[in-house]
Amino acid sequence: MGYSKDVSAYAGAHRNMVIKNDTISDALYKEMDVKLGLRDINGKGVVVGLTNISEIISFKEENGKRVPCDGELWYRGHNIRKLLREYSKDRFGYEALAYLLLFGELPDPLDKEEFIRMLTVSRDLPTNFTRDVIMKAPTRDIMNSMTRSILTLSSYDDEAQNTDLRNVIRQSLNLIAVFPMLAIYAYHAYNHYENLESMYIHRPEDKLSTAENILLMLRPDKQYSRVEASVLDACLMLHMEHGGGNNSTFTTRVVTSSGSDTYATIAAAMSSLKGPRHGGANIKVMQMMENIRENITDWKDDDEISAYLDRIVKGEAFDRTGLIYGMGHAVYSISDPRERIFKSFVSQLASEKGMEEELALYSKVEELAPKVIAERRHIYKGVSPNVDFYSGFVYKMLNIPTELYTPIFAIARIAGWSAHRLEEIVGMGKIMRPSYVSVMEELQ
Repeated sequence: MGYSKDVSAYAGAHRNMVIKNDTISDALYKEMDVKLGLRDINGKGVVVGLTNISEIISFKEENGKRVPCDGELWYRGHNIRKLLREYSKDRFGYEALAYLLLFGELPDPLDKEEFIRMLTVSRDLPTNFTRDVIMKAPTRDIMNSMTRSILTLSSYDDEAQNTDLRNVIRQSLNLIAVFPMLAIYAYHAYNHYENLESMYIHRPEDKLSTAENILLMLRPDKQYSRVEASVLDACLMLHMEHGGGNNSTFTTRVVTSSGSDTYATIAAAMSSLKGPRHGGANIKVMQMMENIRENITDWKDDDEISAYLDRIVKGEAFDRTGLIYGMGHAVYSISDPRERIFKSFVSQLASEKGMEEELALYSKVEELAPKVIAERRHIYKGVSPNVDFYSGFVYKMLNIPTELYTPIFAIARIAGWSAHRLEEIVGMGKIMRPSYVSVMEELQ
């Protein structure tokens, strides 16, 4: 698309007109009891549906009152802590948990073996797809590249528009299988054509897990350690599902309710996830931590760290938004269970990579930031680190480029999106169509 200075000037001239006519005061939202972001002031979401796939617990009822508690996350009735303990020691778990989310039950060894075989036979792109689609228009925005690829894949599917459950299950397995290829190959195309680096395209290997294949395809020598693959597998398991109300999953359900096809639905979810308020948060954490490292002389001095965090909260440092990224969550209050689980894996990897000193700085920020925020702001439901606080640090230790941070989130979350799409199809009754209250002035 060409860039027109005339059109740009026209848009600039009309910018203030849009602001003037589209601004609605916060007071009016409060007066009409409209929940901005579909959440009330205490963080409780507006209920729009029912799901049997997962549950997030951040409050408990005590003596008739809603009291904040340590966060819990459940997949199909199984606590995520127990699932991680079971699948992170001697075997890779992302595939087993994908089966659980899609079909509602943990697989026995034969079920898991057959499921992995189905993913393996699906892990194949159409002839010349990598050359003709992925490499055709390389871009640093890997999420956009993946979205384009997803929509193009529909052209190769004779049953693209068929929303029969059997067909959607088939399409879901295909997308879960090829998502790592769409992401990694898109990065290599960008890195070659834009950064002028060497090009190499490794095919995934049948006997390897999703986490192992990501590292194999990404690295020139295909080499990785067991700890590296295990930590990445844990990251995928912790990111693969987070209830029906998160922005991209809700998008999945909204688009599914319209009767749209799988490719269009998942492309819409991708467009939601790439937003910096959703899947792009870990990149902001990394940028913030780099800024903190550059501006703090003693990484062990609590007072110096707190003072700089206070400057960030006051909008005087970093990006001047007043936000400490990786702190707080739309749902969790006292703690994000994913962050607490993930930290043990982060410690393993930091030990292997010799980055314990940098991990200690992260731990200091984790400890001090909630106190700094509480001193400056009225907190309704508590502030604690979320899973994004450490995920970017893990990707850095794995030598994963920042351009792939959010795409790896998508590689994990495609399993959850697919499960919610299937549930929406099974229980589909009506198209989702909420209402907006018009505050327009009627003119004669």
